[in-house]
Parts: sequence; C-alpha cells; structure tokens
Amino acid sequence: MSTVTQQDDEAVATPTPLVFSWDEADNPLPWRTVRAPGRTNPRPHGVEAPPWLQTGAPQEHFDFCAHIKSLCADIAERCEALRHVDVSRMLFAMTQARSCRTHGLQARVTPLRFCDGQLTRHGRGVLYQVQRYFVDGSEVLYLVTFCLPRFLDQDFDDKFITLFHELYHINPAFDGDLRRHNGRYDLHSHSKREYDKHMAHLARAYLDQRPDRSLHDFLRLNFAQLQHRHGSVAGVVVPRPKLIPLQTET
Repeated sequence: MSTVTQQDDEAVATPTPLVFSWDEADNPLPWRTVRAPGRTNPRPHGVEAPPWLQTGAPQEHFDFCAHIKSLCADIAERCEALRHVDVSRMLFAMTQARSCRTHGLQARVTPLRFCDGQLTRHGRGVLYQVQRYFVDGSEVLYLVTFCLPRFLDQDFDDKFITLFHELYHINPAFDGDLRRHNGRYDLHSHSKREYDKHMAHLARAYLDQRPDRSLHDFLRLNFAQLQHRHGSVAGVVVPRPKLIPLQTET
C-alpha cells in the first residue's frame, strides 16, 4: 500500500520549531539501522545474494536512502512524465516497520507546501504554516519515506511500481504540492487500479531503456539478503512535518 500524506488542520499542542535544518558538517541527518521485526537471527541461512548483483562493497553498511535517491534521479532524467522531479529538493527517508506483515504502508510522499505551493493556509479560523526542512542550505519540498524492511520484501516489480507511484504524486509544477486530478478522487484519479496500471507501464518503459543495473540491482534483493551481504541496512530518519498554528483570526 502506498500512502500520500496530506497536511491536516490539527494544531500542535506543544511548541514546535518552524524550521528544521541539517548539514553534513555540524548537524548531519539522523540515521538508524533497520531491524527485522520479530526475527532473532540477524543473518539467517540461505540468504546469500547472487554475486552478479551490484549493491556496493560487501560488509559495508547499505545506505538505502542514497541508493533510492540515485535511482530516482535517473528515473526523472529518463521518464518524460517525471522530468519535473528534482531530487536535490527532496529528502529520502525511512521509517521502521513495527511488524513482519507484508501488507500495510510501503511508502509515502509528504508535501511541504499547500495548494499552489503556498507556505501557509487558513483553517477553522487559524493561520497554519507547514514546517520547513533544509538540508545543506537547500530547502526540501518533498519528503519521501519508505517503510523498511517491508518495502524491501516486496517483489521486484512491486517495488518499482511503488516507487513510480510516489514520484508521480509530485506536482508537475514541482512547487511542494501534490499532483491533482480532476474529479472527486483528486490524488489517485477515479480508479486506483488504473492508476497503478499506469505506474506499471511507466516502470516497464523505464526498464526497457536498459538503465545502469547498478542503480536498481538492490531492488532485486530482499532485506535479509542485503543485510547478510552488507552487515546492516541503514537510512535517514526524520520527524514527519507538522502544521504549526501561527495566529488565530479575530
């Protein structure tokens, strides 16, 4: 399941910063090692990855977010429908799955702007601003979060469809808002099944171009295989952006 996160109108009960800022030198993005929920043996037998699949140096931790960002950059360059996507203004992160269930959240894209790229909006008599994220001085417009290890335990095709599903939600104007469709179901169009079919078509068209396999070989492995080869799988973990009430209308 893929989830698009829209900002709601609930006020934050405790004081929360309007801006989060990270930089590699003084305040690096927080990291976390992915764990396998419910598994006591971190390296089960029979999970050797095929040696011809390129995922980086063995026994060096696998940086999931760096790999997924590089893949998305190549997808944006090759896929006309996603040419507007600028990964330099996006933050790729992970959230830890709480159970071994294969069904549930796989990934979500969270916009850091409102409709038409606005930083604030009014709701129920209150002016709200979404928190702003900066990485190395560049403002982030979209947060893309993957639920691990669940996402990695899908099959190869489903991983690609999920990835295209999230990227396609990004507004063609790349203004921090989501792509809107006509009609009642403005995020997934009138039919989620047709939406997913279109994502599968885009994914196949991308792979038909024979992109560098080293960009997507890691998606051919599951979590246990990556963990066995690299010792650990890790990714960026950041808080989900909140709506901050600025003032109450009188």
